Amino acid sequence: MIDLRKNEAGLEKNIEVAKKNNIIIPTFEQMKDPSKVPEKIKEKLKDVGLWDINPLNLFRITWKNEPKESGGLFGGPNFIVLPKELTGVDAKIMCMVGKWFPTGCHKVGASFGCLVPRLVTGQFDASYHKAVWPSTGNYCRGGAFNSKLLACHSIAILPAEMSRERFEWLSKIAGEVIATPGCESNVKEIFDKTWELRRTRKDCMIFNQFEEMGNHLWHYTVTGSAIEEAFNSLNGENLRLAGACFTSGSAGTTAAGDYLKEKFPQIKIGVGEALQCPTLLNNGFGGHRIEGIGDKHVPWIHNVKNTDMVLAIDDEDSQRVLRLFNDPKGKEYLVKEAGVPQEIVDVLDYLGISGIANVMSSIKMAKYFELTENDVIATVLTDSSVMYGSRIKEFEDAEGEYTEMQAAVDFNKHILSLKTDNMEELTYTARKRIHNLKYYTWVEQQGRTVDELNALWYDFDNTWGAVHKQNTQIDELINEFNERTGLLKSL
Repeated sequence: MIDLRKNEAGLEKNIEVAKKNNIIIPTFEQMKDPSKVPEKIKEKLKDVGLWDINPLNLFRITWKNEPKESGGLFGGPNFIVLPKELTGVDAKIMCMVGKWFPTGCHKVGASFGCLVPRLVTGQFDASYHKAVWPSTGNYCRGGAFNSKLLACHSIAILPAEMSRERFEWLSKIAGEVIATPGCESNVKEIFDKTWELRRTRKDCMIFNQFEEMGNHLWHYTVTGSAIEEAFNSLNGENLRLAGACFTSGSAGTTAAGDYLKEKFPQIKIGVGEALQCPTLLNNGFGGHRIEGIGDKHVPWIHNVKNTDMVLAIDDEDSQRVLRLFNDPKGKEYLVKEAGVPQEIVDVLDYLGISGIANVMSSIKMAKYFELTENDVIATVLTDSSVMYGSRIKEFEDAEGEYTEMQAAVDFNKHILSLKTDNMEELTYTARKRIHNLKYYTWVEQQGRTVDELNALWYDFDNTWGAVHKQNTQIDELINEFNERTGLLKSL
């Protein structure tokens, strides 16, 4: 469970920091349902840009932002439905859009779920501690952004081979940026750096997304309910939520699967990964280029017992489709030759690399289960192409100008020709095999115990189930914190 014991001395300091910086903290309930955000805050948001370093943007940590760069308020959940002309399958692929979060990625929610419980209990002292955000990319962006909004010092850690855009943005937001050796799948090197900081800097508090239950709880509470609401808004009484697919980065988003299993018991939950590093599928290892997912271990917060399928995506597919979706020639081909509706092509830049991998996982699931036009598969577009312009430029530099012929090849080879290879429908034994892989990272390396590991498998009520009930406790602490600052009353 998330530790919610109070440290009154730290809490008093955090309240003073909040007063000084005009920080009001939203509740989980307000992120689920922004209609509950105070009207005076909504009025102030009309003058605030989506990416602005303004504490009011904490209230935009929701799937329900008005899709505007500045001044937007709230509506229904942001999602798009990809048609058969694009995916090649009858099933409707419903994609939650992360572009309209501050920073352009839903990881601001995950990092909020990790930092705020410790802030409103006083365990994290904003006047002393530094928030350390170990990540393979977007999580440390979200953590650094939230830290800035909450007047906390941050340290971002990410692999040196991540996209240039990430480092450029972090250099302006984070207090410190540390680049560790390797690429997306070099997670152990990130962990090693956090242990070094623990040993050498007493003021550092590590928010490890791969084990922080606040990450799991935010997605269970906010993402899960947003997917449910988006599905319910679709027209058609015969529609069935047949599946949901999430690539495994920190496995935070897979918590939405736990929520959906409770609401739609028949649903199949698929977890994707890179074929070049098939850890869940084949106990494998390696490097890959699907930025946004991390590998060579099973995250502590992945409830593997609720996973029905693992799917591996070739990183070449995701890279080629990124260019197809963002080059004018590619877009023109999709409309004129493939018959994809213009309104869908116009928003394909909503898909970043991991979002593309999520869609590919959904296509493979639809083909495997022979889903029909009455079936819906839900997935998430964690970020958009904004963070990958340099990757598209790399293709242009290496291969020259994009052509209609290349677009035709990429569409037919890397989307329509996806097959049901490199995937597995999991039995009980297969699930337990994957769960047991946690031992090598979390018990041998990261200080967890065998009893804790077994509890995640055998004792749902006192592990996952108990965490799922903590959102109301955290909201009570947030409300108490806001009451003590007095800022809400003075609006």
